[in-house]
Amino acid sequence: MMIGLFKKENFEIVTKPEDADIIVVNTCGFIKQAKEEAINTLLEMAKYKEKNCKLLVATGCLVERYKDELKKSMTEVDAFIKFSSYDTFWEQIQNALKMKNFKEKNSGKDLKKNLDDKEYEKLDFNNRIISTGENYAYIRIADGCDNFCTFCAIPYIRGRYKSRKEEDILEEARGLASRGIREIIIIAQDTTKYGIDIYNKTMLADLLHKLSEIEGIEWIRFLYSYPETITNDLIEEVKSNDKICKYFDIPMQHISDKILKKMNRKSTKKSTMELITRLRKEIPNVIIRSTLMCGFPGESEEDFNELCEFVKWAKFDKLGCFKYSKEDNTLASKMDNQIHWKVKQKRYDKIMEIQQEISKENEKKYLNKTFKTLIEDAIVDENNNTFLVGRTYMDVPEIDGKVYIKANRDLLDKIELNTFVNCKIIGNKEYDLIGKIVF
Repeated sequence: MMIGLFKKENFEIVTKPEDADIIVVNTCGFIKQAKEEAINTLLEMAKYKEKNCKLLVATGCLVERYKDELKKSMTEVDAFIKFSSYDTFWEQIQNALKMKNFKEKNSGKDLKKNLDDKEYEKLDFNNRIISTGENYAYIRIADGCDNFCTFCAIPYIRGRYKSRKEEDILEEARGLASRGIREIIIIAQDTTKYGIDIYNKTMLADLLHKLSEIEGIEWIRFLYSYPETITNDLIEEVKSNDKICKYFDIPMQHISDKILKKMNRKSTKKSTMELITRLRKEIPNVIIRSTLMCGFPGESEEDFNELCEFVKWAKFDKLGCFKYSKEDNTLASKMDNQIHWKVKQKRYDKIMEIQQEISKENEKKYLNKTFKTLIEDAIVDENNNTFLVGRTYMDVPEIDGKVYIKANRDLLDKIELNTFVNCKIIGNKEYDLIGKIVF
């Protein structure tokens, strides 16, 4: 949306920082590694101020959370824009430019007043620029979170849960479809609570059904579905609707009831295992992805071993793991029995080692099966072999694996990018699959 606003104001969008007059860094403030990456990126971009960059802007969650501290410590940055003030985003960009020009002409003095009272346009979902390629796009259906997990700062950064109106989401989706987008990916901090705040009931299943009626959209995914709010209606919609990918992304975090309670999670070991069993029974070939956390305060060896046994039982199709990060102002940061980073690393390695073996076994079950595959790219490897690259319903872009199809000139001429083909899986390599097109 920010890029769309720049473009609407006749700025040229460039892909290299050395070509930019204005550099905007959109930061994350969720966990320690993300905060460090944001600060390092800002420092890296600041180098261009000695050459071409006239204005360096920081925005996003890190700024929302630490604006005052950043202003004091990062004088290289010309403007810090909180996402809670995005409604005046363009005005702040304009004022920062004017202030910069004023300083340059007046020996570094600050410009204290607003030089232009013009009303600038707000960020608009429908004016957004698609930065993810030609065939898929994300649609945010809500912002904020009401879950208040004790390890998570999101409610304090993004605020309470706020759903978008259904008609606004559908309008955005129709606009994306008219621009050739084939796959939409529904996101929010918690997609399964969509609608609860404005319609007094969860409306995700209803929204997915209406999205599937839009001509041109062929795949629909939804991410970040909390286990306790996956409803019967949602399961039935995924099961019966051909456009919805049979893919559940469920952040379970842990399986020990003791740890789940300390995390302020609403699910239990029993309810989680029942959900996994039910999804696999009711939806043939369903893909279940999850994220787990190791090293939460007070996690004993017994708790961790219980988690390991759960991973072996669940045999997740996709699994990520986080090492607990002690975040400012969260309840967990004040808990006793904080785990040493070396122990966290050891436990993380163990979880991923178990999952690696499971993934190897999972890949084998796809052999000789044929899947609808979206072809997205053509590449040449280091041995000068050419491959078409695609994804099946089992793979979220940039998160999961890909399908590689060896291609000669005839095949390259025959298959267009951003189209669907039937692909038979003939091999696998780590987290990716090898296939051949079936005509």
